[in-house]
Amino acid sequence: MANILIVDDSPTELHVLSGMLEKNGHSVISAADGEEGVARAKAEKPDLILMDVVMPGLNGFQASRQIANDPETSHIPIVIVSTKDQETDKMWGLRQGAKDYLTKPVKEKELMATIGTLLAG
Repeated sequence: MANILIVDDSPTELHVLSGMLEKNGHSVISAADGEEGVARAKAEKPDLILMDVVMPGLNGFQASRQIANDPETSHIPIVIVSTKDQETDKMWGLRQGAKDYLTKPVKEKELMATIGTLLAG
């Protein structure tokens, strides 16, 4: 299946999301913050990125913008996965280059449907 980069500073969230993805046949790489996420996106060229927003240093909105604006990584779909659930957060996330925005806690079915749609093109 797909190689998916999870960018999240919470070990618990990484564990939960990795478990869902691996159970559904995807391979997972992870990054603990936005800066590492941008670096890994460039180095690993994942098929898709799941991006948290609230992280130390470079936040998920800033990291998404960097990935979306870089010709090397702009083709990689980004899904923001955050506890920030306001409509303004969602609009801002999509403006930064994310293709979709899911609110934590994410339901496995919703996550897999979103990934399936984005990977199908």
